[in-house]
Order: sequence, then C-alpha cells, then structure tokens
Amino acid sequence: MTEKTTPDKKALKIRRVQEMKLKGKRVLVRVDYNVPMKGGAVTDNTRIRETIPTLKRILDEGAGIVLMAHLGRPKGTTDPKYSLKPVLPELEKLLGKKVQFSPDCVGAAAEKMTAALKPGDVVLLENLRYHSEEEENDDAFAKSLAKHGDVFVQDAFGALHRAHASTAGVPKHLPGCIGLLVQKELEFLDRVIGNPNRPFLAILGGAKVSDKIGVLQRLTDRVDAMIIGGGMAYTFLSAQNISIGKSLLEKEKIGEAKEIIAKAYAKNVELLLPADHLAVAEIKADAKPQETQGMAVPQGMIGVDIGPRTIEIIIGQIRNSKTIFWNGPMGIFEMEPFSKGTMAVAKAMAKATKSGAVTIVGGGDSLAALAVAKLQDKVTHCSTGGGASLEFLEGKALPGLTALGQ
Repeated sequence: MTEKTTPDKKALKIRRVQEMKLKGKRVLVRVDYNVPMKGGAVTDNTRIRETIPTLKRILDEGAGIVLMAHLGRPKGTTDPKYSLKPVLPELEKLLGKKVQFSPDCVGAAAEKMTAALKPGDVVLLENLRYHSEEEENDDAFAKSLAKHGDVFVQDAFGALHRAHASTAGVPKHLPGCIGLLVQKELEFLDRVIGNPNRPFLAILGGAKVSDKIGVLQRLTDRVDAMIIGGGMAYTFLSAQNISIGKSLLEKEKIGEAKEIIAKAYAKNVELLLPADHLAVAEIKADAKPQETQGMAVPQGMIGVDIGPRTIEIIIGQIRNSKTIFWNGPMGIFEMEPFSKGTMAVAKAMAKATKSGAVTIVGGGDSLAALAVAKLQDKVTHCSTGGGASLEFLEGKALPGLTALGQ
C-alpha cells in the first residue's frame, strides 16, 4: 500500500495495481480517453498511449480488462458524435491486440459481454456520459458499472477531480487501486509541491484568471518566479492600472489579482507579466498583428499573444530554472499568427529538459502546442489532466482519489 498526499490534507493510504492479485479476474479500469478527434479519427493519442503500461501489466498478470471512459459532453444522450468506437483502432494499434466494443456501458447486453470475459480479453464500453447518472454520481448506476469487474483500477488522472459514478461511485462496490499512470502523475506533482530543485519557475497562461486563482495563490508560496501570460495576464495588467485596450478582462477578479501581486512581492517571488504584446483590431486568422512598444495595449486593440521582448525574457527565465511547471498558452495559439509565444515556450521547455531541468507540462492547450511542435517526448512529464493537476496543486481533495482511500 502506498501513501499519496493531497497538499495540506491527511495522507491517504491507497493501494497500487502492483499490490493486487489479478490472475483470472475481470479488471474494470477507468481510463481517460477524452481525446481530440477529427473526421472520426484520433488526432492526439497521448492519453491512450499513457494508459498502455497499466493495461499491459494487468494482461501480463493473467486478467481480462473492461475499459470505461467518457468523450466530450453528450449531456446524458446517445450522440454518435461522441462515440468511443473511433478510439478502437488507435487503442488496438498501441496495445497490439484486438479490443471488443460494447455499444453501451450498462445493461444486459454489456453485462453479458463482460461476464464472458476471459484472461487476455479486452472490452471497451461505450461513452459513460451517454447516461446523465454518470455525472450525477448515481449509486445505482455505479453499481451497474461495478458488475463488469471483480477489481477496480483507477487510471484516469484527468477525471480524478470529478465526483462521478465511474470515479467516486464504483470504488464503493469493488476493491480498488490506482494504476501506473495515476502513480506517475502524483509522483511528479508531489515533486512540484514537495521539494523541487531550485530555482522553481511556474508559467501560467490561458484565458481566465478565475480558472487558476487557487493555484496562483498556492504556487506563490512555493515558486521562486512566476510568469503570467495568455488572456489572464490582462486582468493582472489592469490591476496595475496599465491600459489593456479591448483585451480580455475579468473585472471581478482585479481584487484577487492585486492580492496575488502583493503576496508575490511580500514573499520575494519574481512575478513577471508581459513586457510587450502582439495586438490586433479584430481577432481573425488573417489579421496582421502589430507589436506594442511596452506593457500597454493601445485603445481599440486586443492583445492576442506575447511580444518578442517578453519571449526573450521567458526563454531566459526557463534557461535559468531547475524545475519548471507550465500550464496554459501565451496567446490564441490555435491561430498561427498568434502562436509564436506559446511555441517559443514549448521549444524552451524542451531545451531546458535537455540541460537537466525537471519540466512538467499540464493542460490540454499546452499539450496540444507540444504536439504541434513535435516535442511531447522532449519534456520530463506531460500531465494528462489539466484540471486535476491544477486542483491537486491548489490543495483540493480529488474525489477519485479519496474514494480509494483506506
């Protein structure tokens, strides 16, 4: 049994998959296959690929596997757009074996399929969120899911912060443990909040301050330097009475932004905001952004990316750091003219890793940027759960973990 800490929470004693006797058992595994799709095909297989070590270990133990996952937000209805069936070819390729598919995750037909499971067999259940009871953490639904296995393995790090039937409900009905992916995620995040090599740098971006206030507060207690970019930077600039033009602003968060700035100053944490920007009159793919001359964004303009001077500053900070945590893009990186800042961070992270720094990247957009730059394997750790990693770092209990606590 292993102890996993949730920051400032009592240590939870949670079993690991290595400690379970699985031979001849049906193992129900919660995975996070909420992957990006285009034209009915998986465009980024990171989340599937990261579960393969756990699945292979279970199969090597002589067990059969039933996989359950969600995809998108079908809101409790059967919507073919959110079917998990297109995941099958990618999963079979990575796992190196045939995988059966159940057209529903509960019911007589699904139960019949999983009851016939033999050692070495693998079944993927259809989208859990086709049923509203999943997100409602309905106990009867959790009990129906539990019928598919003798043992439960939690390996969906990206869903640990959700108190859903498949994460928090099923462990009430089956003996449970965490898989290798969840173990790896917790190990790296423990390193970030525990005893990181210093200097320790956090780079936080994305659209909204409100999504990251808690983790900003938390990290200010731990880091040596913090860089704030993306849309959320404009609320911080506004908090310092710097003109932001028509850039994204959360007025109701200005007070909290001021508190974080004051806290960073009091703790001697270097807090860096964009020194310049790329700005446009209108957000569109063919817009020609102009560089600002300083921190202010001209009236009528919208900040869409960090500028060249800020990129240089960030690269220097990354180069001089020993531990770097990055979550969130520096601009609207999905549009090529506004992607330079985010891509520069991705490349600098890869370079720092090569020089011996511990680099941790979390959040779908940051991972997507790494994928575009073909640098996923050039950082120390890619976290498969953006929301879960932020809530863990913030100090919140994760329902999917606490449900497994002994």
